[in-house]
Amino acid sequence: MKRKSQVRQSIAVSAVLMVLLFTLPLAVIVPFREELFGGEKTADETEGAPFAPGEWDGSVVLRVLNGETVEEMTLGEYLVGVVRAEMPASFEPEALKAQAAAARTYTLYKMETGGNHAGTADICTDSTCCQAFISEDRARANWGADADANEKKVEAAVRDTDGQVIQYGGAPILAVFHSCSAGQTRAAGEVWLNDLPYLQAVSSPEDTDAIPNYYSRAEFTAEDFKGRVLAVCPEADFSGPVSTWLSGAVTDSAGSVETLKVGGAAVKGSTLRGALGLRSACFTWEVQGEKLVFFVTGYGHGVGMSQYGANRMAKEGADFREILTHYYTGVTVETWAGLDSFTNRAEP
Repeated sequence: MKRKSQVRQSIAVSAVLMVLLFTLPLAVIVPFREELFGGEKTADETEGAPFAPGEWDGSVVLRVLNGETVEEMTLGEYLVGVVRAEMPASFEPEALKAQAAAARTYTLYKMETGGNHAGTADICTDSTCCQAFISEDRARANWGADADANEKKVEAAVRDTDGQVIQYGGAPILAVFHSCSAGQTRAAGEVWLNDLPYLQAVSSPEDTDAIPNYYSRAEFTAEDFKGRVLAVCPEADFSGPVSTWLSGAVTDSAGSVETLKVGGAAVKGSTLRGALGLRSACFTWEVQGEKLVFFVTGYGHGVGMSQYGANRMAKEGADFREILTHYYTGVTVETWAGLDSFTNRAEP
């Protein structure tokens, strides 16, 4: 009997040891599971929450061509993606509001005038066609540690300007914008075929020391320059020496080149800018041996709102309406009566 009792005790002890063998590691690991295995931390309740647009922006549903896919989203959701992409989130809140209102106006102008997509979409995410756009995930990856603060600023800019549209004669304007000018914006007719009364030249307070590459330099070999120009101006004659290829520049009040002679042919400054990939049409040049060197001021076409100028105005106390009525001549900034015609279009 004693032998059997010892055996039973031995089996019981072994069982207890086996239980401890498997449960002790879990007791040690569980409290530190996150640190050991990289589990996600509990998110802040507001971090990554879906954007809730205001009443007006939330009532308009857009068909947005994103790559090859047409996606439906509210006007507010679209505008947040545009502001993320088009203006640095580090800018002043009132400058971001001005950008949000300009982007809203540009979108509604495209919708009102038929847009560029033959009825398949209202707007797209291609900056060369409509406006740039970036998703929250991509923006957060770019912003890094500032992601939460930046996203809140951008969303606030859209929400705080809900339904506000830049109007001329009671209709949305072609609210174009650019990065920075050479101290003065340009009239639409100086850059494109048609002039518009609200896109006229105005002063622009550029904070030049804070603008990356405000002054830039571009250098071209004779052969490279010739090839680029002939692609857009085949009548140009480059038979003479390089020093004779460019002449007769006519500049506007902003210092941008309106027209010049290139190989004897009349060319718009904006055309040459595009052919050479210059940052703006505000340029001068030098011939250095067999090379052409261009010295460029500012960035963009120079028409409409200067984004860096808007930020400077905001720093000096201007609100978004003051910024917009400065850069767009003779306009009002208010809710547009025609917005109702675009509401709830996706509903059956």
